[in-house]
Amino acid sequence: MELLELALLLFGIALVAGCIDAMAGGGGLITVPALLWAGLPPVQALATNKAQAVFGSFAATVRFLRAGAIDLRATALAVGCTFLGSAAGAVAVQVLESDLLAGLVPGLLIAFSLYFLFSPRVSDLDSRRRVGDRAFALTVGTGVGFYDGFFGPGTGTFFAVGFVALLGYNLRRATAHTKLLNFTSNLAALLLFIAGGQVVWSLALAMAVGQFIGGWIGAHLVLSHGARLVRPALVMASLAVSAHLLWQQYAAGP
Repeated sequence: MELLELALLLFGIALVAGCIDAMAGGGGLITVPALLWAGLPPVQALATNKAQAVFGSFAATVRFLRAGAIDLRATALAVGCTFLGSAAGAVAVQVLESDLLAGLVPGLLIAFSLYFLFSPRVSDLDSRRRVGDRAFALTVGTGVGFYDGFFGPGTGTFFAVGFVALLGYNLRRATAHTKLLNFTSNLAALLLFIAGGQVVWSLALAMAVGQFIGGWIGAHLVLSHGARLVRPALVMASLAVSAHLLWQQYAAGP
């Protein structure tokens, strides 16, 4: 396949992934296999995926900001903690094994999908907050940021659960703030990949255009439909990531 044909195909894949990711996360389940199929080695595939994904999360964040759905002042500390956590995770993954997380994450995501499905807190109405902004930033921001830099699958779900369960955000508001923190963690990890020269820019830029358009569309759908759309999307995304990780463990064998 010629480079132009490949770039056009990956553009379309990234557009779909960006839309899904803006609504519920899990876009990497589409784009990483596509990059591996295109012939990129695993490290370059992960690096190129971060390079294109950052545009989708950026577009969704801008769309949410323009709609007034993100409180930058309240989230500023969480953004800083997420950036530092993600950078630390990206460094740690180079010296530590991620096998333990590969075994734990599917169970957590299944539990969270049940939470999204049945909890009365998951709605279009805010509920009572349980922690302050500083505690949220230091725990969820740093912790999930580290996880995204170190491993990654399901990051959007973990952020969304934190905003809903701990800060009492309604699902539309939680999704908007999740994309801001997801953009932050993507950017931190990407900077380290760029420093290592791992990004294949000829493919990343074509996919970035698709991600930007898809992210903008996905954010618009969240703002228009709220929990009625986001709740089932989050449940399906969480279960899809879980199934993907469990299949990888099964395929790898003992």
